[in-house]
Amino acid sequence: MDDSTTSVLPALARIRQRSLVVGVIGLAATAAGAFAGPDQFFHSYLLAYFYWLGTGLGCLALVMIYHLTGGAWGVAARRVLEAGSRTLPVMAVLFVPLLFGLDRLYLWTHTAEVAADPVLRLKTAYLNVPFFIVRAVGYFVAWLALAYFLNRWSGEQDRTGDPRFADRLQRLSGGGLVLWSVAITFAAFDWIMSLEPYWFSTIFGMIVMTGSGLGALALVIAVLHLLSRQQGFERLLAPTTLNDLGNLLLAFVMLWAYLSFSQLLIIWAGNLPEEIPWYLHRITGSWRWVGVLLAVFYFAVPFLVLLGRQTKRRARALARVAAVILFMRLVDLYYFIAPEYSRQGARVHWMDVTALAGVGGIWLAMFAWQVAERPLLPLHDPELALALARKPE
Repeated sequence: MDDSTTSVLPALARIRQRSLVVGVIGLAATAAGAFAGPDQFFHSYLLAYFYWLGTGLGCLALVMIYHLTGGAWGVAARRVLEAGSRTLPVMAVLFVPLLFGLDRLYLWTHTAEVAADPVLRLKTAYLNVPFFIVRAVGYFVAWLALAYFLNRWSGEQDRTGDPRFADRLQRLSGGGLVLWSVAITFAAFDWIMSLEPYWFSTIFGMIVMTGSGLGALALVIAVLHLLSRQQGFERLLAPTTLNDLGNLLLAFVMLWAYLSFSQLLIIWAGNLPEEIPWYLHRITGSWRWVGVLLAVFYFAVPFLVLLGRQTKRRARALARVAAVILFMRLVDLYYFIAPEYSRQGARVHWMDVTALAGVGGIWLAMFAWQVAERPLLPLHDPELALALARKPE
């Protein structure tokens, strides 16, 4: 470990310990609540699980984007992104509880309902429990394999300084990003879109992909702000590098808004009875205000703030924007999932909070541990000299 890593070890150890305590308590409280409300348990757990899984998957995608494109932003973010991708084995284990609640989450698992509905019968070749589980295993195999080789070769690059590993990482990232995209698209179809088995959207997978990348980038910016005062590491966070991260965050915000509006426009213009109800459930009652909240604080406010050059060049200001986006990412997933179980209006159940804290505590504990495992400076990264050459203003 280098000096920059050693200096943050105590802080990371505290975060890991506290997160683990919060995670264990949160999961225990949520599990206790399952006895009184098993349906609510699985609804809350699905929301919390996909939020934190999406963050880890977003880290995996961003590190592959960096290996393909290069840039000083990736040198600064690389270690944090790699640590996020190494949380995926834990998330694979935490997926198991959902398998025990499929009948409480998905209408298409009910044999009687399927038999009585011709539309659901037509979808049984895809929407059936055995195939659902097989696909889930396939998604995790793909994600874990990508994370394993990206991190293994990155470690070998650190150890040996062999430039061939940079080529390997770039080649793997080219095909790996395609594989990642396919897996997360179908996972979004299976785990979220099939909550409403009559509804479909070919854009939905791209919206989930963009949201995962946006959430992961916001987390990375917040973490980099915490690390910005560490000896040695602060040299990577020149204002121009922060500006690059801010521009990338702005690009993700704009892409999310474009895809979300495109989906709404296409479905609303088509006016098909299979597609319209998904939006009707979300523009009635208090749900409409959740949609307004997303439009304002997940797009309009970050968009306007990130247009300013000075905001993007100050770590504290950029981290504040990232914190808002992290919260709104949760609201976005809540807007996808909760209306299927609460048509009468938006409400937050106490298990929503405990499940989020439980899964999040475990995720953050694993994340903090993994950040401390490797030097914060990727010493043999081919872009490192360029990143260090950037001067503070």
